[in-house]
Amino acid sequence: MRDFNSWLNTFRGSISDYKYYTDFNNVYRNTDDVKVELHILNSLIGSNDIENEFKALLTKYPSVLAAIPILLAKRESEIFCMDKQGSFTYNFARKNLSVDQYCYFMRETGLFDLMERHLVANLYDYVLGVNCGLDSNGRKNRGGHLMEDLCEEYIKATGLPYGKEVYISEIERRTGLNLRAISGDGNATKRFDFVIYSRNTVYALECNFYSSGGSKLNETARSYEKLATEAATIPNFAFIWLTDGAGWRSAKGNLKKTFDVLPTIYNIAELEAGILNTLR
Repeated sequence: MRDFNSWLNTFRGSISDYKYYTDFNNVYRNTDDVKVELHILNSLIGSNDIENEFKALLTKYPSVLAAIPILLAKRESEIFCMDKQGSFTYNFARKNLSVDQYCYFMRETGLFDLMERHLVANLYDYVLGVNCGLDSNGRKNRGGHLMEDLCEEYIKATGLPYGKEVYISEIERRTGLNLRAISGDGNATKRFDFVIYSRNTVYALECNFYSSGGSKLNETARSYEKLATEAATIPNFAFIWLTDGAGWRSAKGNLKKTFDVLPTIYNIAELEAGILNTLR
């Protein structure tokens, strides 16, 4: 019989892989989208007459506008600014203001100063760095998929047929099972991360990893406790919860309640030990 505290002590602090920190392919792609425009703007670096040169560039190559937002670490094509001179929404996909107004923008945001003082040597390299910084915002999304990807590898290793992101209605159509007990009498549109179709049992799986605490963990534990109780009433059906993460240590009370009613709650250590290979 498993001991909850011993089980919790094997939870991991992180599952970050080498691709988690920065998606360089994404960084390169976003930078290359404005590569030509950046190289054109490079002619302004170290300029002694930057405003007139910028006006000439903008007149001859209006497309260079597209590269300006990312110089301010902005991906949007519209930027709003206001001061004592008024309020303006600058469009960088399609010029909507005068060239003089765009010059004002460049001066007031500090971009002219950055270039004319030669504080950067190359705008392409500069934007690579900017996109690297912005890409860190994607870590939350990448982290959310890490646990799913990890679990899928162990699911594949079972050799059993499985589906990913499967709705209750699809399970019912494929297997003939009546899942009204977990679908609010057919009113809910619940979707499971994975479903394994063994010879005798349909296994519905949810997987998540929490490296830090928060109210969401308690809500998740309570909802899965309820789901576990409902699923236990359905013949030839089982619910499996794959979870881990040091964040659970701050919400272990609710996690234990689910642990006590759901024998098929597993962590990464148990996946590594081959727990899913026991499914029949």
